[in-house]
Amino acid sequence: MTIENGVMTITNNDEITVSDVSNFVSNFSVITKNIIELEKVNPDAKMPVCADEGSSGYDLCSVEEVTLEPGEFKIVKTGLKWSPKCNSLEMQIRPRSGLAAKHGVTVLNAPGTVDASYRGEIGVILINHSKVAYKIEKGDRIAQAVIMRVEKDFEFEFVNSVSNTSRGEGGFGSTGK
Repeated sequence: MTIENGVMTITNNDEITVSDVSNFVSNFSVITKNIIELEKVNPDAKMPVCADEGSSGYDLCSVEEVTLEPGEFKIVKTGLKWSPKCNSLEMQIRPRSGLAAKHGVTVLNAPGTVDASYRGEIGVILINHSKVAYKIEKGDRIAQAVIMRVEKDFEFEFVNSVSNTSRGEGGFGSTGK
């Protein structure tokens, strides 16, 4: 936490204790801005951006030319490494709907997960489900990154039997079409 020119800045990992909450709330405005540091490991890397204010995902772009033959999958590089400020975040790599609907190209392990502790270059595993080759150019938007908080305050334990539900062991379409 820092205080400069009457502005208190609190990072994700700072904790504060306020004894007089009503006085604190009436005298301060809280503005939060989550910062995720990105390192460009390729000069062609682009800053992930949302297409508009209602978009959930930040577009990720390719830094290389890649041709995906029908049925082929490849890891396509983004030229970016990430460093979130807290370990309770993940980056989910999701397909771009237009790329999938128009060209049959999608993220193979959707959603892919980039853990908060990962510091390598972010790559996107793309697969071409169409019957024709698809060429990705440098700068093409290839996927979306959705930043999610991950709850990690759970413990697992073994039991003799899990509780029963009305669904039971029904899966893989058992709840209907």
